[in-house]
Amino acid sequence: MQNFWDQRYAQRVQRMRSSAIRELLKITEHPDAISFAGGLPAPDVFPVEKIAAVTQKILREHSTQALQYGPTEGYRPLRELLAQQMSHDGLSISVDNIIITSGSQQGLDLLARIFVDPDDYILTESPTYMGALQVFAPYEPRYITIPSDEGGVRTDELEEALQHNRPKFMYILPNFQNPSGRTLTLQRRQHLLEIVNRYGIPVLEDDPYSQLRFAGEALLSLLDLTGSDYSSAQSGYQGKIIHLNTFSKILAPGLRLGWTVAPAGVISKLVQAKQGTDLHTSSFNQLIAYELLREGFFEKHIPLIRQKYHERRNVMLAALEEFFPAGTQWTHPEGGMFLWITLPAGMDSSELLREALEQEKVAFVPGHAFHPNGGGENTMRLSFSNATPERIRDGIERLGRVLQKKVEQATVRA
Repeated sequence: MQNFWDQRYAQRVQRMRSSAIRELLKITEHPDAISFAGGLPAPDVFPVEKIAAVTQKILREHSTQALQYGPTEGYRPLRELLAQQMSHDGLSISVDNIIITSGSQQGLDLLARIFVDPDDYILTESPTYMGALQVFAPYEPRYITIPSDEGGVRTDELEEALQHNRPKFMYILPNFQNPSGRTLTLQRRQHLLEIVNRYGIPVLEDDPYSQLRFAGEALLSLLDLTGSDYSSAQSGYQGKIIHLNTFSKILAPGLRLGWTVAPAGVISKLVQAKQGTDLHTSSFNQLIAYELLREGFFEKHIPLIRQKYHERRNVMLAALEEFFPAGTQWTHPEGGMFLWITLPAGMDSSELLREALEQEKVAFVPGHAFHPNGGGENTMRLSFSNATPERIRDGIERLGRVLQKKVEQATVRA
């Protein structure tokens, strides 16, 4: 029977790949396992009681609307409130510039669906978000990759890359990037926008972690830096930034709520694509987000998330200093959920993962999965958001033991 169906799949199915992270989550269901793999928000900051209270209010006062089909663009009061809150310092966003999606991941999928043809180039950082690569893959793109350092993507290398091939768009994560935890500096943001203006290349700005800053100075998003009437912009880089965001990191990922900001013409195409996918995002969940946003809940709740993640990052950094061998390096993120490890040259993090799971029941994500054109075999991503400080320290100690053995073995062979 399997061969019967194999002959009928579309060609694009051959380019689909299971998420390495989702597969790892199955392995780490063992109670003794410690996982730094999945980018899971801390469940102890989910506002369960608040959501329960808002749910009861919605069922009492808006049950018909919450349980009925809704417009594909999303619940209009929620879109209006998001547009209002995102409009500041000269930036003007209209309700017609926003579509509510089933998580920002769906926003990526819809954008790929309306923009990417086979063999189109997409410009990304390297490393970049694995989930975006998974979304893009069935549409058969090619990649132009730009390396990053502690200041984010190397914008000084952008122009040379653009002179050889013009991408359909750039895909950028400016704040606490997944997987590296790095943040694009203000100078590089401004430089990137200058290049966007000069070459006319659109940017997909994926910004799910910006509200999770717990150290350093907050930076304006690329969208913010355009500082214009976004809905009517016709020139310069205004209107060339498409911005994706989500409630998953500040409310609860199980609600699957995100939004995309784009020119009205792009929104209309996204609406058409979404109609063929799921008709609309959950009406009930949109009303939950609206009620919480309207009453100012997030201003009180987000600082609690920041405090918890700050503590957990500090515990992980201290444990890395204590337990990881010399020759390993790591980033020091000022927010978000991840940090990035670079192992000694020649070491394979996929091999390290196998041994860490077998010997110590510790999981992480090997770095090669985040590189569109290959590479990164000696890198790995660790998430600090979903483990308690005690388990972070225990897990890093376990992982350090496995890594120390690998380093000693490599020394003997040399």
